Amino acid sequence: MHAAMQKQQLPHVPSVEDPDDLESPIGIEAGVLAIQPQTGGDKTLQKVGFWERPPTTYQAPTEGTTMLRFEILLARIMPPEGEDPKMKRYVVYNLSVRQDSSSVDTQPATIERRYTDFRELYAALRQQFPNAMTNKYFPSKVLMGNFSSDLIAERSDAFEAFLTYVAGHHLLRDSPAFLHFLQDQELSQACQFLDERRNELAIPMLENCFRLLNKIFMDRSRPVLLILCRLVAACTNSPVPHHSAERWALLALARFDTLCDIDLLALYIPLLHTCAHLWWQRGQDQKPITDRLTDMTKKGINTTNTTTLMQAIHKIDPRTETM
Repeated sequence: MHAAMQKQQLPHVPSVEDPDDLESPIGIEAGVLAIQPQTGGDKTLQKVGFWERPPTTYQAPTEGTTMLRFEILLARIMPPEGEDPKMKRYVVYNLSVRQDSSSVDTQPATIERRYTDFRELYAALRQQFPNAMTNKYFPSKVLMGNFSSDLIAERSDAFEAFLTYVAGHHLLRDSPAFLHFLQDQELSQACQFLDERRNELAIPMLENCFRLLNKIFMDRSRPVLLILCRLVAACTNSPVPHHSAERWALLALARFDTLCDIDLLALYIPLLHTCAHLWWQRGQDQKPITDRLTDMTKKGINTTNTTTLMQAIHKIDPRTETM
């Protein structure tokens, strides 16, 4: 049985009758949270180059709840047979993250990780939270047989159970090590693409990062809002905004509404200015956004700073993307 974590219905798992209604916060959520998943021993296995888990029957969670599932359905041996024979081969695990309810989540977030990535997370959590990690199983390294179907299946089950435990423990879930495991590889690559002005490659990666974090953390948590703002910035930092810019901007505005984290105010003001400019580019009414800025000014908050949204993000989470 695959690892899964059951929890009560969260605010960021909406139930809507008309998902195309982008005028309401719930409609905005439903309208933008759809994305196609990324596609990403035994002598036979080594020749074929991949391992695939046999199909299983879907088990729905208790009515009225959602279930966070970590599943490894596919693993690939890299580099493929016949490519770069001098390079040491290794296994890449295709990790799918779903948030199931009465029906299966049809838009999972997918990332690829190696055994060393899982092991580094395990080691970091053991060092930082020894009590929480006491007697938690993790598969050992092996000297031979890394590419056997049995070993890959065994490790996949262990990785799923390990991640489920981490996501269900508030200290482990909120740790920098877990966030690093979930997003750092893809986020670093996306930021490099942004630095190279290759936004069309960066945006799908940022979308997948957002959906992954959005399934694990609360919708107004710092990791989720930060990646969402980075996505809005990526969609709007070129002369012609990305076709999805408005949808992500609407979602970001809805998420920041009634936000109480004063530390994230540094993102909110540049976000409002970014959205106001986007609305102007699209010929839409900017007044609802400028009214928010006016209300904040009346409360003594400086809203006239010239910091861009990307610059504000960079101050909180410095990476390589263009300022």
